[in-house]
Amino acid sequence: MATKRGNRRRTVETKKLRAKTPRTETRRTQRAGGNLVDKISAFRDLHASTLLSSLGRLTGSPFSTMMTTAVLAIAIALASSFYLLLANVEQLTGNLAASTQISLFLKDSVSDARAQKLAEEIKQNPAVGTVTVISKNEALAEFKTYSGFGAAINVLKSNPLPVVLQVMPKADMEQVNLEQLLATLQQNDNVDLAQMDMQWLNRLHSIMDLAERLAILLNGLLGFAVLFIAGNTIRLELHKRQEEVVIARLVGATDAFIERPFLYSGFWLGLLSGIGAVVIDGVLLMATNGPVAKLANLYGGNFRLMFFSFGEMITVLALSAALGVIGSWVVLRFQLHSTELD
Repeated sequence: MATKRGNRRRTVETKKLRAKTPRTETRRTQRAGGNLVDKISAFRDLHASTLLSSLGRLTGSPFSTMMTTAVLAIAIALASSFYLLLANVEQLTGNLAASTQISLFLKDSVSDARAQKLAEEIKQNPAVGTVTVISKNEALAEFKTYSGFGAAINVLKSNPLPVVLQVMPKADMEQVNLEQLLATLQQNDNVDLAQMDMQWLNRLHSIMDLAERLAILLNGLLGFAVLFIAGNTIRLELHKRQEEVVIARLVGATDAFIERPFLYSGFWLGLLSGIGAVVIDGVLLMATNGPVAKLANLYGGNFRLMFFSFGEMITVLALSAALGVIGSWVVLRFQLHSTELD
């Protein structure tokens, strides 16, 4: 009896204690699913988890991932190397175009002093960079040195060579402006002949236009190749995980939820391939920079191959990742919506 009374007393005291204890109300939001901050946090956590899990799946099969990444890296490296080649050629041709000069052969009656004054007048033209005066004696000495007819020239009683003005136009001038400058200098009364190799300049511009067109076409073809390879890789991964996709559909998963890990796999494939392509281009540049510099030194130049800038490297990586995602998305659209998964 004493035991029963003790138990009843404890029960009554417990109920009184519970009644006195204030209840802590949980915070409720006005909308189901949480407020905006909660939704952003859930979105962030979901995508971060999917991003890392997709990378884990790729590292789970290292051999196939390495082979696919290597093929994609070579394709991207070819496209980016064409861009580097064109950029370096443009740098070289820009230097050549900047060195295009106009030679003014003055009349025989023009003395060296008058040629100096004429050079100062030509420098006032805003389209002219520098003007160099080559006197008759300097021209004769240069001709003896490089022509190989020094002994024959010594027989001559007078110097037959005229005074020459070498006019260097401003850099990055258009061809039309160069032609106008040439015509203006030709009209001077002291000038007997104004000469510039416009045909060589036209050929140079035509070759560069053709090279740019070929680079665009080749880069486009290689870009499609990257899309196809990345898409085919994701297609194989989709068929390998076919049972997971079917189960996810049965429990009500949306297509966006099913596609998300495959899109992130395409992102990782593209990004890793872009990094590999930059490394390949760097190795190729280091292998060829020495011979190119040696060849430039033989011609009295100081030409060095240039590599990607930081912004260009980020662009290559972003384009590679975008190609991987786009290729994956196209395949997923076709596989999940145009065909039935058995």
